[in-house]
Amino acid sequence: MQRSPSETAVRQAGRHAGRQEPGPTAGLCARATLEVTDRDTALALGTGDVAVLATPLLVSLCEEASYQAVADRLGPGKTTVASRVQFDHLVPVPVGSTVAAEATLERVEGRRLVFTVSVTLRAGDRTGLVGAGRLTRVMVDRDVFLSKAAPCGPGSDTPGPCGPDDEAAR
Repeated sequence: MQRSPSETAVRQAGRHAGRQEPGPTAGLCARATLEVTDRDTALALGTGDVAVLATPLLVSLCEEASYQAVADRLGPGKTTVASRVQFDHLVPVPVGSTVAAEATLERVEGRRLVFTVSVTLRAGDRTGLVGAGRLTRVMVDRDVFLSKAAPCGPGSDTPGPCGPDDEAAR
């Protein structure tokens, strides 16, 4: 997705002038926008045979907004990763339209962050809801997480889907 830094605007609740509260808190929100081009269509991505905005890109935009909502509230070496997406894509979006995804942190459950997400359309004189749902992200240590994504291969001793801890890999 092509975006300039000015196209992603982050709004965060719970901030006080000159002071930032530690850790993610309910109410944080962010917005990410996308101007739909031919490269963003289901036809171009191979997820369908129609030249309208592909659902995976709507979900990606929601993920971007949810990540941005909490990114500056994480400690050093920490990040968040998406773990669950529930999303209803309600209407087709034509090329040339602009869509905006908004993610609001609904609740924090330990390391789990549950967001309400919605995507709205601006196309000429048309506006409206394109899709909505919930997205769950998990706070993780970046290095530990990446170590679990190590390449698989013969003799791998990496825990996970291809290492010795996986019965199916034996």
